[in-house]
Amino acid sequence: MRLIQCEHQGRIHAALVERIDQVRLLDADTYTLARRASAAGQSLAQAVEAALTETHLDYQQLIDEKRLLPPLTHPDPAHCLVTGTGLTHLGSADTRSAMHAKTQVDEAELTDSMRMFKLGVEGGKPAPGEVGAQPEWFYKGDGSCVVAPEAEIPVPHFAEDAGEEPELAGLYVIGDDGQPWRVGHAIGNEFSDHVTERFNYLWLAHSKLRACSFGPELLVGELPDHLEGTSRIVRDGETLWEKPFLTGEANMAHSLANLEHHHFKYPGFRRPGDVHVHFFGTATLSFADGVQTRDDDRFEIDLPEFGRPLRNPLRFEVDNPDIAVKSL
Repeated sequence: MRLIQCEHQGRIHAALVERIDQVRLLDADTYTLARRASAAGQSLAQAVEAALTETHLDYQQLIDEKRLLPPLTHPDPAHCLVTGTGLTHLGSADTRSAMHAKTQVDEAELTDSMRMFKLGVEGGKPAPGEVGAQPEWFYKGDGSCVVAPEAEIPVPHFAEDAGEEPELAGLYVIGDDGQPWRVGHAIGNEFSDHVTERFNYLWLAHSKLRACSFGPELLVGELPDHLEGTSRIVRDGETLWEKPFLTGEANMAHSLANLEHHHFKYPGFRRPGDVHVHFFGTATLSFADGVQTRDDDRFEIDLPEFGRPLRNPLRFEVDNPDIAVKSL
């Protein structure tokens, strides 16, 4: 089962994807449906079945009219937290370590990135009931940093780079009792500033404070262990760069359960009613192949199991606002 969200007659609705060109409207948005399901002790799929309407919409028309939205949102963006983990995928450490190698005094020793990756390989998939190795973790922002599928990803004037990161994103709603509920998964473009990160890995936190996108479709139910996708950059109607990528637990050093545990173990991330969007990491970057993106380049991330690809053009901002703190 796959869901989207869209604007219809001035309201936000979830819709069930029935065909590649058609969706069936539901009577509420995804957040409301998830809250209904958790309160009633039923699955999201059951809540969706009960919320079906007789209204069918043209999928492409929603895109053309810019009515497509991220598949899960919170009515108050401040109550949506966007976070992620890195060095989680087999192969991801080589790219990161190469970026940071110049900062090491003795390259014969493991870089910090390789140490972190090694911890995951050795202890990222613990036995049931046990706690595994703690992963790298970062904060991207609240719901205001999320860009809808097909919409422009803004690049701030101070950015050194504008690079895609094709990933899986886990989508969650916190119940009234503080219980995290997994709503489903979506394709994500975590988007990052790799030049800033490469200068010094302690600037990783700065490099992640950028916009991001996920969707357009939310996969409800079990996630396949092995997923094969394609990430590409389109410039002036032609493919500039394209590369396959692997994801899913079979291609990861950490289990998803371990990544979820180390995120939601913090009480502040179990605040009733909040939405969480958590990116699970990547192993494929155009930056690693020397690509420099430009204004109006379009990112396309395709995982067939998730329906339509996630597509976003880039928009480089030129405004340099005067930021000054004033005393009260």
